[in-house]
Amino acid sequence: MTLLAAFRTALRALTRNLLRSFLAILGIIIAVAAVVATVSIGQGAQAKVAQQMASLGSNLLIVLPGSMNQHGTASGTGAAQSLTREDARAIERELTGSVAAVAPVNRTSAQVVYGDQNWFTQVQGTTSAYLEIRSWPVIAGEAFGPEDDGAATKVCLLGKTVADKLFAPGAPVVGEQIRVKHVPCKVKGVLSPKGQSSFGQDQDDLIVMPWSTLVRRIVGSQADSVGQLMVSARTAESVPRAEREVSALLRQRHHRPDSDVQDFQVRNLADMQEAARENAHTIAVLLGSVALISLLVGAIGIANVMLVSVTERTREIGIRLSVGARARDVLLQFLTEAVALATVGGLFGLLLGVGVSTWMALRSQWPTLLSVPAAAGALGLAALAGVLAGFYPALRASRLDPIEALRFE
Repeated sequence: MTLLAAFRTALRALTRNLLRSFLAILGIIIAVAAVVATVSIGQGAQAKVAQQMASLGSNLLIVLPGSMNQHGTASGTGAAQSLTREDARAIERELTGSVAAVAPVNRTSAQVVYGDQNWFTQVQGTTSAYLEIRSWPVIAGEAFGPEDDGAATKVCLLGKTVADKLFAPGAPVVGEQIRVKHVPCKVKGVLSPKGQSSFGQDQDDLIVMPWSTLVRRIVGSQADSVGQLMVSARTAESVPRAEREVSALLRQRHHRPDSDVQDFQVRNLADMQEAARENAHTIAVLLGSVALISLLVGAIGIANVMLVSVTERTREIGIRLSVGARARDVLLQFLTEAVALATVGGLFGLLLGVGVSTWMALRSQWPTLLSVPAAAGALGLAALAGVLAGFYPALRASRLDPIEALRFE
């Protein structure tokens, strides 16, 4: 018997009882769909994490003030107010080999008003290097410069969310004047939208203005303390070097060169990115493992159906063997039936998996990346499951004694 003839015979046998054949391949359909969907969602999760981390900035180090300990009582991070504008200038001036840019950042919350519209948002004071570090272009107007920071000019940049809340669609934004805590401020530009961060925070719900404008005019402080420093290394490879050099310079400036307890913390965003990618990869592997278990369950279902089929068709097998069919012909026929079941189930599962992943991407606006190797691998595993599940029933059918088979009732 040729392979083509065995395939035709297998299709005829399977179409005799469509409901049983469908129930047999249902496990394979679910398993393959689960493999395709989970791999696509897992890769989409990694892409989402990479996108969100990239929106925070490239080659980024964040320097935060340390905790304060007085009379045996320790406060939290940021209570010491140990970082200053001069620290930022020193890093920018002395670490040119590893550091590309430094931006001091102070934050406050404020009610902003334009005409009869108002919105409560976060206001950040920083320098022009902040936009470079965070790779945050201005889509309308222009960014403020060092001269604005030096003169504490009352100008600001609006995030897309704030611009949408204060101004009507299509209305002019650049050049208009808003009030931030009763301080008039001219809108110099609108920032490009960044969307949500990895923590679910709307990154576009903010106002950015010169550091001195925020501290001197909005907050009303004459201190030079800084809430945090954002440091961009020149390359990804130089991030560890920049981290070491920034730490060493700040220890020296704060007169703690040999102390184990520092009044600042340096956080490496690259480490955070790697940890997030590893978490997403772990979740994808766990989901894939569950899907492979489903594939095993589907193979068991095919094996059960094939064993029942052998029992039901014992007389047919006896007739075939008695008229000259060889044992290997019977083996090939039943093995082809099992592979055909698994392959058809795999194709339906592939379509279902693509549909589910696409639906989830549209519903949750989550990037879903269809993996061609994963789809091909799932189909291959489905066919292999058919071979493994159908081998024993096919072997059992090929070893039947023709006389005993013809007597079977």
